Amino acid sequence: MGGKLETFQKRKDFLICVDSDGCAMDTMDIKHIRCFGPCMVEEWGLQQWKDPILTRWNDINLYTMTRGINRFKGLALMLREVNDQYTKIEDLESLEDWAANSDELSNSAIAKAIEKTGSVCLKKALSWSESVNESINALPFEVKKPYEGVREGLAYANERADVVIVSSANLQAVMEEWELYKLLDHVDLVLAQDTGSKAFCIQELLKKGYDPANVLMTGDAPGDYDAATKNGVYYYPILVKHEKESWVEFRETAVDKLIGGEYGGAYQDEKVAAFLKNLS
Repeated sequence: MGGKLETFQKRKDFLICVDSDGCAMDTMDIKHIRCFGPCMVEEWGLQQWKDPILTRWNDINLYTMTRGINRFKGLALMLREVNDQYTKIEDLESLEDWAANSDELSNSAIAKAIEKTGSVCLKKALSWSESVNESINALPFEVKKPYEGVREGLAYANERADVVIVSSANLQAVMEEWELYKLLDHVDLVLAQDTGSKAFCIQELLKKGYDPANVLMTGDAPGDYDAATKNGVYYYPILVKHEKESWVEFRETAVDKLIGGEYGGAYQDEKVAAFLKNLS
């Protein structure tokens, strides 16, 4: 495994893209439960309503159709609920406006917005985001594991198809987590946050000569499904709270259906329906 998107070359007729956090790696839940939510409670002094607020944070970011939402968009949604139900959030409209309209939603982008506006809420949002990153970096590696069945599924897939990680997470974190468990042995290329959106990554991979009917995106969130749909490729969902079963079916059924030209139609419809129902 190595190289970059620009120099990557198609080796097999089939391509299977795989997301990282919450799909292959059991890291999404722990990051939100231990880091994102608690850091928000701390930053805005919401300890009085901690339990219901953290439950709603997890619903928004993990267990419903907004799973995988950008951190700042998720923060704006949650703070609006806090403002309306618990306590006033100063200058909330500035965060909502920035999260809805900014071309880039990142720490560096919000820092630039703060320079222009001096917004109190944007300052707190940046402080929160930096605290989240510190908290995530402090998580011990032993709690960041792949789901059961991932290694076997990737090994089976990579014997039959090119396998590419397509993730919106930090490249260094993805590389470290996958290398620790020797998962990179079954991967041909790693594309992360620095390369561009998942839709963009799949679009560029298709230019390597793959037939869209031979391409599968494997993910756990609506953003993964959207990236597949925009590019006219198939989607295989890793269902939240049913990850082990999803990875077993990936190895035992989904890969063979893709290779055999039987993925489209009834099977794809069944997988999408199960995915939508699981997050509703």
